[in-house]
Amino acid sequence: MQLEIYSLTALKDQISVSLEAICDSYSSLLWDIEFYQCGCFEVYIAASPQNVSIFQRGRIVARSDDAQHFGIIESLQLETDAEKGDYLTVTGRFLASLLERRIIYPTITVNGSYEDIVRKVLSRNVISAGIRNLPGFSMGMVSGDCWQKAVRMQVSYDNILEWLYGLCKTIGGSANVRLDGNALKCDLFSGTDRSLLQDDNPHIVFSDAYNNLLSFSYAADDAVQKNFAYVLGCGEGNARKRTTFCSGAEPTYLDRYEVYVDERNTAQEEDVTDAEYLEILKSSGAEHLVQPKTASESAIAAFSTQYQYNKDYFVGDYVTVEQRRFGLIQPRIQLIGMVESFDQNGRSLTPTFKETE
Repeated sequence: MQLEIYSLTALKDQISVSLEAICDSYSSLLWDIEFYQCGCFEVYIAASPQNVSIFQRGRIVARSDDAQHFGIIESLQLETDAEKGDYLTVTGRFLASLLERRIIYPTITVNGSYEDIVRKVLSRNVISAGIRNLPGFSMGMVSGDCWQKAVRMQVSYDNILEWLYGLCKTIGGSANVRLDGNALKCDLFSGTDRSLLQDDNPHIVFSDAYNNLLSFSYAADDAVQKNFAYVLGCGEGNARKRTTFCSGAEPTYLDRYEVYVDERNTAQEEDVTDAEYLEILKSSGAEHLVQPKTASESAIAAFSTQYQYNKDYFVGDYVTVEQRRFGLIQPRIQLIGMVESFDQNGRSLTPTFKETE
């Protein structure tokens, strides 16, 4: 597997991408794909005048076997040592990190789908925003029912990258920016259910019984949970607009964990009815609900003959994880991150799982 290093040049509203070098002699590579946040990478390579000239900040690092994820170099660290040798550490995040350079300005209100709100935010702040444009940026493919759900939402002044992945966490979708020739495409998508709780897709099961679950740890914590929101909007005193929100049936008694959401700065525009404004407040309430905290760390077989990563299953998919020795089964758990590591010991996979409702 080779690394490809590209230069990225902005030409007003367009970009020019040019292949600068191909590298296959690095000491180690970490390729961290995340579903609910921007992924990152690290290249550890022997330092030479040639490598220092190749790996420059702002350049793009791509993998010859990955057409979806492209890193942009953000940090370089050069260390010289007469005994251990000279090494260069190259780090950065994937191309979605470019959205961190913009905020949502001014206020945007949308009555439509989640796809509509993302399109409007990107259009006004990234795509059709004059000197605020990210050159070559446009919307790409959209898939997944979660992006078509109806919503009434108002948003302003948030950092776009943080806002977008916060929205992804709320609805269960994800976003990724990929390089497509001389263009940057922002795709919206969702994971596929491959767990034992469905029969539409082949089942993916990681288990000690199948020898594809090398290690396993699990912890759960209810302390951070918030499942019922009181949302107060504009106005003063008893005149403040207010509503509540919860997902599904209203929780009661010991199962109820309340949170207060202050949205006094969310203005009610002239063309927005009271009912529509309350829907905007509800959407904010949804963003403040917190599920019980769980931590599930595992090491899975990188070269399993049963399932191949990025062929049979992908980051974002729902799978089944079980530790039969202790009778612990997670029948439907989401793979929200995967760190691929390449070094002198070969390739390893370190997944991150998150339980679903």
